[in-house]
Amino acid sequence: MSSLSSPSRRPSRLAAALAALVATLSLGLGSLTVAAAPATAERAHAKPTIVLVHGAFADASGFSKEVGLLEAAGYPVIAPADPLRGLTADADYIRSVLATIDGPVVLVGHSYGGAVITNAARGADNVVALVYLAAFIPDEGTSVATSYDPATYPGSLLSPDALVVRPVANPAAPGGSDADLYIRPDLFRKIFAGDQDKATAAAMAATQRPLSAFAYTEPSGEPAWATLPSWDLLTTKDKAISPGGQRFMAERAGAHIRAIRSAHDVMVSHPKAVVSLIVKAATTVG
Repeated sequence: MSSLSSPSRRPSRLAAALAALVATLSLGLGSLTVAAAPATAERAHAKPTIVLVHGAFADASGFSKEVGLLEAAGYPVIAPADPLRGLTADADYIRSVLATIDGPVVLVGHSYGGAVITNAARGADNVVALVYLAAFIPDEGTSVATSYDPATYPGSLLSPDALVVRPVANPAAPGGSDADLYIRPDLFRKIFAGDQDKATAAAMAATQRPLSAFAYTEPSGEPAWATLPSWDLLTTKDKAISPGGQRFMAERAGAHIRAIRSAHDVMVSHPKAVVSLIVKAATTVG
């Protein structure tokens, strides 16, 4: 009988232990909330937080050099992981991160991340400026795929033939079925990382994070650039997003444009130029 009765007592002990853990965590979170309250006054005259949003075929580690340079200059920095699952879902996630930041924010987006910040800043009252890096800057009703006319602004090599397509489940997509898009490894350096050596580009290709097809084609909502000041770093050697298309989108958004002779991965190859533009935006609105 003891061997039969023992299991029945174990779940009770486990449930009690879990309840105690939850209670402890709740008390801890409550104390953290109280402790964080004075930060509002302390941050009143502090520098804005820089939020760096990566795009497709990359991750937040691409901003490693920018993080170091910005923190050395006294800026708080966060580089959250962009889910790359759907434009609305991704923007909602980044907006939830923004809601946890006390004080003003300069929101920065690279590539597809530009489309994300265009939507994430909508309704986020602490965002004071947008900075686009080799970015898509969609208007309302357009998607990343339709942000500019490739016939009018040629130069991108990111064609269907350049992609590896893998079917995947995606709760953000209608029906839950989607496909992940990767740049072919043999074309990654030419399209994305033209300023890197072969070994570095190969490592970037092997670790790239895919963009879902739904994220690529989902229409954008009302653009935050219509009400916020914006800056744009245009990459003139870009083979992922046409330089002409970049200029068209940046001018449509009324952005302050700087051009740099760079491939698409400008945050990796030209971190000082990226930081210079971010600081320009931060000090202008500050």
